[in-house]
Amino acid sequence: MDNIIIMGAAGRDFHNFNTYFRDNPDYRVVAFTANQIPGIENRTYPSSLCGKMYPEGIPILHECNLSEIIEQYNVDQVVFSYSDISHEDVMHKASLVLSCGADFRLLGPENTMIASSLPVIAVTGVRTGTGKSQTSKYICQMLIALGKKVSVIRHPMPYGDLEKQAVQKFSTYKDLRIHNCTIEEREEYEPYIELGMSVYAGIDYEKILRKAELESDVIVWDGGNNDLPFYFPDLHIVVADPHRPGDEQKFHPGEANLRMADAVIINKVDSAADGDVEAVRASVLSLNPDVELVLANSIISVEDGEVLREKSVLVVEDGPTLTHGNMPYGAGFLAAKMYGGVPVDPRVYATGSIADTFQKWSHLESVLPAMGYSEGQINDLEKTINNTPADLVLIGTPIDLARFIDIKKPTLRARYVLQEVQPLLEDIVKRVL
Repeated sequence: MDNIIIMGAAGRDFHNFNTYFRDNPDYRVVAFTANQIPGIENRTYPSSLCGKMYPEGIPILHECNLSEIIEQYNVDQVVFSYSDISHEDVMHKASLVLSCGADFRLLGPENTMIASSLPVIAVTGVRTGTGKSQTSKYICQMLIALGKKVSVIRHPMPYGDLEKQAVQKFSTYKDLRIHNCTIEEREEYEPYIELGMSVYAGIDYEKILRKAELESDVIVWDGGNNDLPFYFPDLHIVVADPHRPGDEQKFHPGEANLRMADAVIINKVDSAADGDVEAVRASVLSLNPDVELVLANSIISVEDGEVLREKSVLVVEDGPTLTHGNMPYGAGFLAAKMYGGVPVDPRVYATGSIADTFQKWSHLESVLPAMGYSEGQINDLEKTINNTPADLVLIGTPIDLARFIDIKKPTLRARYVLQEVQPLLEDIVKRVL
């Protein structure tokens, strides 16, 4: 029996365990390690989710101590299980593991995908922040217009009580409060609730799928970061971003998604340079010559946007897109510039964990990432927003932060929706129905 460490970030790691290692007599998972998301280490994957081989659960430790953990537990294999990390960084981690005497391993997608009795449309990306969720919503609205009952299943974000988060369904704003959702969770779930839809998430994606199948004609998988689908897709749509040309071939497992794709959407072509759009098109076709290509705009609008003209604006953007997604700005910044606003630099006014975020992600200047993985971090975000001198706050996240943060300035929201340059997706979708 081999001793295993699963390197993760509270998502793919748990799924890999549940689908491949749980109840597998050839392996014993001695620990998970955690990275990328603040505050998810120093807890236990509970015995109720582990199966009969792990009556005491499995410890979740910080990845920074990986070499010591390998030695302490006499580890044979380290299984890398998180996403949106450069190929170079993956190999640096592999080199560390090999130097400690263990094998470094990546599980193939078919080892961890679950089969559904219904058609599955998977939407994934080559990076964080490409526009997967706006694409998923667009497809859901298309399917509903075709008379289909749709269930959305979202990539996991279990940052709280793992036992309580095994199977979750969000249909109302009350559900978000009941589950004590973080800002990052709300950003993914609220837009579907606004459309009158339900979205499923959690930890045990076999149970989640079976529950969703009972109320659906079609399953839409809304992926996280640039991770691989958790379900075998009948249609795999991958979203690429011309604001980061070249990244489609440089990040794990985004390149694998691209090579597996049935269709690729090059999004944000309205705000990207023509040369960058063409570079991404050529890059996509070099890896997947037979893929169907769709060009799309990410249309940004601000109600009463003229109010922004010549005003000082604090732009608050989606956190993961700016941090491990490495984007220097998002939809809010583009909207501020479009309407003549003047973005302010919030760094000097940041407090607590938000100040730490700016120190870690030094490429950020005139935008504030909406980091909110814990109550303490949400409080730090609120203080930073209110500390920063600005005429108003432009919220570029998919949710209205003013609903649950006390912002003591006028606020406006930047919204964005997918718009196909030449409608093709409906024909592509109909083929799998």
